[in-house]
Amino acid sequence: MNIRKTVKKVIPTGLFPMIEPYGHFGEAVVLNTINGFPAHGMKIIGVTGTNGKTTTSYLIHRMLYEAGYKVGLMTTVAYGVGMDIHPQIHHMTTVGVPELMKRLKEMKQQGAEWLVLETTSHALAQNRVWGVPYSIAVMTNITHEHLDYHKTFERYRDAKVKMFKLAAKNKQGMRLGIVNGDDPNAEYFIDAVPNSVNYTTGGGDTEIGDNLFLAKDIQQSPQGSSFTAEFWNKGAARTLRLKINIPGTFNISNAMAAAAVGISIGLTDEQIEQGIAALPGVEGRMATIDEGQDFSVIVDFAHTPDSFEKLFKDLQPVAHKTGKLIVLFGSAGRRDEAKRAVQGKLAGEYADEVIITEEDDRDIDGLGIMNQIAGGAEMAGKVRDQNLFLVHDRTEAITFAMWRAKPGDTVLLLGKGHEKTIERANGENPWDEIGTARKALQLLQK
Repeated sequence: MNIRKTVKKVIPTGLFPMIEPYGHFGEAVVLNTINGFPAHGMKIIGVTGTNGKTTTSYLIHRMLYEAGYKVGLMTTVAYGVGMDIHPQIHHMTTVGVPELMKRLKEMKQQGAEWLVLETTSHALAQNRVWGVPYSIAVMTNITHEHLDYHKTFERYRDAKVKMFKLAAKNKQGMRLGIVNGDDPNAEYFIDAVPNSVNYTTGGGDTEIGDNLFLAKDIQQSPQGSSFTAEFWNKGAARTLRLKINIPGTFNISNAMAAAAVGISIGLTDEQIEQGIAALPGVEGRMATIDEGQDFSVIVDFAHTPDSFEKLFKDLQPVAHKTGKLIVLFGSAGRRDEAKRAVQGKLAGEYADEVIITEEDDRDIDGLGIMNQIAGGAEMAGKVRDQNLFLVHDRTEAITFAMWRAKPGDTVLLLGKGHEKTIERANGENPWDEIGTARKALQLLQK
């Protein structure tokens, strides 16, 4: 029996969001008490933000693991302790309170002393992480997302700030915030904690101050990036040489956040450098698919306007050196509608061809969603059936994208990434974006 659905039927629609956090709070209090507060005794590193949470969490986890720490990981993609990592089966990042308690207990039994916990605005607003003693709070960035739930950007931002306030209240923790200084909302997070490190990829114009972590001399390639990172404190700089095996300017920022955690907990330069470089990649994050085809195929979880724009800015110049950029994506039903036309417009501006498809329609009309996205792409000059295509079935759309590609082109599949289900009107259905892309490429070459 789904208690949440039952309650929603009884409680008026407009009242339910106001009541829901109290229900989760009560659930968290009861289950923490019954289970003996399983997170207590572990050092919790919380990672929040609109984009980059999962990659940053993976980088921190791998860095601590390589340094010899007994560390757990709980993210959108997977969870586990050390290198015993299991795929995430739930269609959510921060799982519900009962599952969270279960996993925390298992991790403690396995001897985890540290935990990297990817934490969403929903989980914070709904009090689902009550009882979790955050020691370090990390913010990757804050952009337009989840306004279907939070209603305003300010409420969305404040939900994420709440994790920093929880860290500030933990007198046994470090009471530390790691904050993206390039984000316009940085001050809200810095002001919420007693101690903070401000990381930036702002370059030479950045004003040097205490606890500033600055990226310089950035070298990028399709395989990743290498750069110098200077940590400034009391007028002196500590210099690291960092290499990340995941391409994209945004992943330089993610690596900076992870390295700032390493500095803050006392890792050596070598431990930080080797730890960041040890992560080969993250499933569904800038994952390259190679089945011997003569064009590039990349799968990424990007599903917000901000992540689209950053990705397109990085990838378009590289793609245009050898061919066209073909982008395939959709937008989830019963989620933020305002972003659909914006994403369509961005894709229309940067991509040579845009293919719009399903992405968790749920019980919403998929054609209606696709037309909302298409409206944005048409504003950017795209023309239907010439360089703008609507193919609802995602498997067919991916096959169509491969068929459209010519030698040297780049095909970018966005929005699903690592996810193992796709939500349609009939419920959750099995899904494998990377596997579907591989099958389409194999068929193309027969």
